[in-house]
Amino acid sequence: MILDIIAGIISGILGAMGFGGGGILILYLTLYKDMPQVVSQGINLLFFIPSAALAVVMHIKNKLIDKKAALVYIAYGLVGVALGYLLLNRLDDKTLRTIFAVMLIAVGAKELLFSKKKE
Repeated sequence: MILDIIAGIISGILGAMGFGGGGILILYLTLYKDMPQVVSQGINLLFFIPSAALAVVMHIKNKLIDKKAALVYIAYGLVGVALGYLLLNRLDDKTLRTIFAVMLIAVGAKELLFSKKKE
């Protein structure tokens, strides 16, 4: 129970900062709670809705969102959601876990090796 609370709080903090807290939540649910990847992703999506809503309110309040750019990415994101859902129904749990792991490793490696330092 304590680990559930910690995982939820860390995921919320990282999600609000734009770091993709869902990655932490999905890892926690699949590795420590032994949930299937699809179930973990579904829980993450439900977790994301109120977390994202609060983060958006805070970011709008602080004028940190370019609304025009956001609308463009939302439109493309909705297309991606539809395609991802169609693909999800054709993949088994092991393949989903592998894709998720490769994506996490690729993003982590990119950040470690190619991130620009702010001056």
